[in-house]
Amino acid sequence: MAAPFQNYTGGVLLADIVKRNNFSAYVSQAIKERSLFIQSGAVVRNALLDATAGGTRIQVPEFNPIAPTEEILDGTGTWGTSGAGYLTPQKIGTDTQIATICHRGFAYAVDDVAVLAAGEDPMGHIRNQLADAINKLNSVRLFETLTGLFHTALNGHRLEKQLGGSGSTAEANYLTAATMAEARSLLGERGEELDLLIVHPAVAYYLYQVGLLTFSTSALSTGGAVTWGGGGVGVTDRSIGQFAGCTVVIDSQVNTNDPTTTGNRQEFRCYLMKSGTILEGVQSELGIEAERNILSKQDVMSVDYHSAYHVMGTKWTNAADNPANSALRTGSNWSATYDIDQIPMVEIFVNTPLSNGLKS
Repeated sequence: MAAPFQNYTGGVLLADIVKRNNFSAYVSQAIKERSLFIQSGAVVRNALLDATAGGTRIQVPEFNPIAPTEEILDGTGTWGTSGAGYLTPQKIGTDTQIATICHRGFAYAVDDVAVLAAGEDPMGHIRNQLADAINKLNSVRLFETLTGLFHTALNGHRLEKQLGGSGSTAEANYLTAATMAEARSLLGERGEELDLLIVHPAVAYYLYQVGLLTFSTSALSTGGAVTWGGGGVGVTDRSIGQFAGCTVVIDSQVNTNDPTTTGNRQEFRCYLMKSGTILEGVQSELGIEAERNILSKQDVMSVDYHSAYHVMGTKWTNAADNPANSALRTGSNWSATYDIDQIPMVEIFVNTPLSNGLKS
């Protein structure tokens, strides 16, 4: 017979499962495996941005792309911009890119009485959902950063196709091949480098709908009028993996513009970019700790992570670091450090017929 008042300390306790380093490593790996941004190549870890030595921001000195001034040689004694018959040495521009480090965390507690009432292990369910929850939070922070960048620093790479006001939307307001071509043209000859498209599900499934449609006759017979969507075979997959030469990443965290005026429609942001444009630095790896509070009869778990997202060629201009998401989306906090045509990103505003978002 087991001793009735003995605590079997050799058994597996909550702290053994959560606090051990391998659990943190497991969740870190799960975050990478489940993150569409990492898997697609939109976000790339860069050791240059890992501020493990300390600090509240990452500063990256840079040499700007050169733009030499051409001089005319004519054999006289006064040629050249110098006016004295010699080539004038030019210098390469320099600047400092700045990424601000964000420190984030959260905690959960589970009461013994709640466990008894539920007949389940709430902390176990929490642990199982950690990777997805952190990915969602990271996505929100990333999209707030992109919103801030395109407000001011990258405003020249912004394409607005949405309906500006009330009325009926049409194909010209949706994400189409024509819109994609126009977005690529904003980068000139570098437009062909853009290979990733990040969209909201309401936009993605419009692409899915278009892919299911084909040209055919309305009566499916010889001599009938040719109409769009009469046949309907198109793609057979349930997801849209590619569109207009881009890998499609679908995320419901993509920022939308909700209408503030009655009759206006919801606007959706889409991001067209080159793989590896967004860099991630990690100051401290994901930390997960658990403890037992014997007085309150609770199991407690805390999570913290410390990282920065950075787009090469941009800088955080606010003197304060560790900003809230609302500060990240503020355009005046960002600037470009060199010609934005060298930054392969475009923001596209569209509507979608699958979510008219009318304000009533």
